[in-house]
Amino acid sequence: MNPPAKRTIFSVLLCCFCSWSMAQEVTERSGPRFGGPNAVENQLDKDRESWNDWKKRLKDEHGFGFSIDYTGVVLSANETISDSTGAGGIARLYGAWELTDGGNGSFVWKFEHRHAYGDTSPFDFSLGQMGYVGLQEPPFNDSDFRTQNFYWRQRMNDGRSTLIAGVLDVTDYLDAFALASPWLHFMNFAFSTGSAAIGLPNDAAVGIAYGTMITDNLYVIGGITDTNGDPSRPFEGFENFFSDNEYFTSIEIGWTTSKDRIIFDNTHLTLWHKDRQDELGVAGGWGVAFSYSRYLNENYMPFIRGAYTDEAGSLLQKSLSVGMGRQTEAFSGLLGVGINWGEPNEDTFGAGLDDQYAIETFYRVPVGKRTAITIDVQYIKDPALNPNESSLWMFNTRARFAF
Repeated sequence: MNPPAKRTIFSVLLCCFCSWSMAQEVTERSGPRFGGPNAVENQLDKDRESWNDWKKRLKDEHGFGFSIDYTGVVLSANETISDSTGAGGIARLYGAWELTDGGNGSFVWKFEHRHAYGDTSPFDFSLGQMGYVGLQEPPFNDSDFRTQNFYWRQRMNDGRSTLIAGVLDVTDYLDAFALASPWLHFMNFAFSTGSAAIGLPNDAAVGIAYGTMITDNLYVIGGITDTNGDPSRPFEGFENFFSDNEYFTSIEIGWTTSKDRIIFDNTHLTLWHKDRQDELGVAGGWGVAFSYSRYLNENYMPFIRGAYTDEAGSLLQKSLSVGMGRQTEAFSGLLGVGINWGEPNEDTFGAGLDDQYAIETFYRVPVGKRTAITIDVQYIKDPALNPNESSLWMFNTRARFAF
């Protein structure tokens, strides 16, 4: 596709794309916010429950909110190539500063330090040690310091529309799902953005997304970003955006019972396209993803999610996940169960690989106001890149500390 055609698509996106999506379980908020459970302002809403009084005053009096958290993950499997464990941690500083009256305009940022404990990070463990075409806890790699978010957020139309522009993480708004956070929910990426079947752009992607509620129940979501972001040099993306002309574009249309229930009751269809990355030699492509989730009796959340991709360098070519989340009275915990079927992308890994199956169960329990512990068990059948093993088990632990 030539640059003039891309600029035409960009113009159309600016005019008719939008985004408005799920946050995570929160009890104190002014209405639905832009983005999924990992979006900065949504995470701040949740962390506010454990803020000290002076932090709350800082937010209430000056519009300046911030949080610090640290999360550590340890993965293990009974059958691996060499290392039996993969472990790592992430320290994050993130916040939002409301710079216009009413909080309609805010500057949002997130800085991270990602590191491994030992030789193998959780990111490298799945493909490198298990031979499973997929990722476990994909943010937990060994990339050191990075800028994940650095953007302006503007609300319009009495909060019914939102625009974000700058250094974005597309997983904050693309195919968002209430149980998709690798800090809080499922560890297997098959239950997260695109069911592991979207050719995602690099992190820290310079771009723009705009959203609105079309009716009381119907919304549309979309954006355009550079595909060649580099979190260690995020501002080079502004030059790349206008010179490389290699974009990731998406449009999503969804339905919810009401805008205040968009996190809980959500059905959407997402279409996306990714340009070829010439320097990296990654093929372009396109795909479609769908998602259904419903919060029943304020306790259960069943879901059905799936995706198909044509090339684009994704992990899976076809993917289907079903499962349920449940808030438990015991320990105020969260229980999640999911089953995934996945067909490896033959353009990425070659033809003739077996289909894979994964079953995951996790239980997250809060320990005091600032800590949550998650215990996770997975069964993997037919790991496609490990033909010597017909199945394997994983036993994983995650701890998150918020300040």
